[in-house]
Amino acid sequence: MLIQTTRFGTIEVDDEKLITFEQGLLGFPKCTRFALIQTNPEAVFFWLQSVDAANLAFVVCDPRAFVPDYQVGIRRDEVANLELGGDEDCQVLVIVNKVDGRLTGNLLGPLVIGATSRLGRQFVLSDKRFSTRQPLMEAPGVARATAKSA
Repeated sequence: MLIQTTRFGTIEVDDEKLITFEQGLLGFPKCTRFALIQTNPEAVFFWLQSVDAANLAFVVCDPRAFVPDYQVGIRRDEVANLELGGDEDCQVLVIVNKVDGRLTGNLLGPLVIGATSRLGRQFVLSDKRFSTRQPLMEAPGVARATAKSA
């Protein structure tokens, strides 16, 4: 399938690899189909590109690459419609933002995806250990100003 994007132009995506968020994502309920785009074979960050809106794409990552003890505490019945084949069939991603020269992850709004079913859902967690702007790392190529004492 060919999809139009504002960032990458026209790209070809395997229909069977599309991810469907039946409820959409927070703030974007009408955008339900997405492609996960890997721009580099060793990439930690990916693009979650909407198939329904060419100008809608999010940078996402596996939060455990930065927060090894991160776990999504949701009940089994909440993920029943994702048709998971087990815990190993579950992929967790978080949306990444650049804030004040840092890359942050929304660890309170994880995307849970059935790796086999390709069905996903965004959850809203209430875990007080994390935030919607959890620092992940300094943004590449950004020099932070530091005060020097005279």
